[in-house]
Amino acid sequence: MIALTLDRIAEITGTALGGSARPDAPVGGPVVVDSRLVGPGSLFAALGGERVDGHDYARAAVEAGAVAVLASRPVDAPHLLARGGDDGVVEALARLARYTADTLADPARGADAAEIIGVTGSSGKTTTKDLIAQVIAGRGATVAPAGSFNNEIGHPLTVLRADTGTRHLVLEVAARGIGHIAHLCRVAPPRIGVVLNVGSAHMGEFGDRDAIAKAKGELVESLPPGADAPGRGGVAVLNADDPAVRAMADRTDARTVFYGTGEDADVRATGVVLREDGTAAFTLHLDGGTAPVELALVGAHQVHNALAAAAVARELGMDAAGTAAALGAATPVSRWRMEVTEHDGATLVNDAYNANPESMRAALTTLGALARGRRPIAVLGHMAELGAQERIEHEKIGELAARTGAAHLIVVGDQAEGIAAGAERTGREGHWSGETVRVADAAAAAAALRARMRAGDVVIVKGSRVAALEQVIDLIAEGDVR
Repeated sequence: MIALTLDRIAEITGTALGGSARPDAPVGGPVVVDSRLVGPGSLFAALGGERVDGHDYARAAVEAGAVAVLASRPVDAPHLLARGGDDGVVEALARLARYTADTLADPARGADAAEIIGVTGSSGKTTTKDLIAQVIAGRGATVAPAGSFNNEIGHPLTVLRADTGTRHLVLEVAARGIGHIAHLCRVAPPRIGVVLNVGSAHMGEFGDRDAIAKAKGELVESLPPGADAPGRGGVAVLNADDPAVRAMADRTDARTVFYGTGEDADVRATGVVLREDGTAAFTLHLDGGTAPVELALVGAHQVHNALAAAAVARELGMDAAGTAAALGAATPVSRWRMEVTEHDGATLVNDAYNANPESMRAALTTLGALARGRRPIAVLGHMAELGAQERIEHEKIGELAARTGAAHLIVVGDQAEGIAAGAERTGREGHWSGETVRVADAAAAAAALRARMRAGDVVIVKGSRVAALEQVIDLIAEGDVR
């Protein structure tokens, strides 16, 4: 983080010094909420939890090197006291992050000013954020969140990892409701905003796609006005192939850049092919130049993620050839997202981080592409937060799994029953002859898979986060395929 004294942090955050805190004590280490991550010069933010309370670790954090504890009640350690419980601590983090973002992105810093890039969408946020960070890293020090660190706590903590040497902040912004993305954009105002898609994720919370589009569009509404040339003013990077995203051009004063597969896209892909290993290749068109791209990421849906990253690279001055080379060199970063491993001759695809109808369809399409004469097996859990559409959306996924030709469909949990029902209906109609297996949890799914899997099979595992289906791959890896 930017080196600051405790009294300056207190001034920025509206907190009060307490305990034995020295006003002139310098804080230059990371800001953390896990006392195990404390290092010399750290600021430890104490938050409550269902099982542990960070305040109980205040003394240990200081003994491990923390300069002070950001707390919502007095503790036996140097501290900054925030009012309002955990909300007060989170608000203090947001204020400190805003100060950091404003300082680093100040145009007065000239070439040293940091670019702040925000990424949102119903699916693909984390992968695209990882792609952007890797593609532009060669142009300067880049900070991006680990995994899906994209909420009101993870967002400021990511910003607070940046220092005066940081040139790019690539931030993932998620929404649990209207106004959430707008709040995150106030914490770290982006100059470049990327909107990937508007899908069915969190339909139960939002009610319909119009509400989801409204929430996602808060990112482009938060951008500064645009300018005529790259490198100046706000830029909205929009998926031209998604009508709901394309329409967001009318909701921003920023300059718009469209990416997609159509001829009118500013950054586009042609000649898309899905190779035998499930990775995609295409020709990148950017500012009149073209270059071949061979992705190392699995899935045809990665093409649009790559195009979004290419559009950001373009805004930062990269050409087609350099962008294509960087895209080709990018590797998976965040776990459980199309993570491919081999086990006793079987190919295992762990895409278990989360699930919604769009990402489920992408995963099953990838399964079909990877199989190509091999036996496909799908292990699927439920898709959370779909509201009134839950049953019908699950049945549609079951139908698709059957039509993909899965030899075995292992359905995990009662909430995923619609998947099994959709597949079995497809079978009764004469379009599928595979097996449906219903199991209670990840351990039972691993046992069912182990009993059926053999060398040469291709397996995909996917479900919402609460199903914890990544455990299926872990359990399979611990034993032998029979």
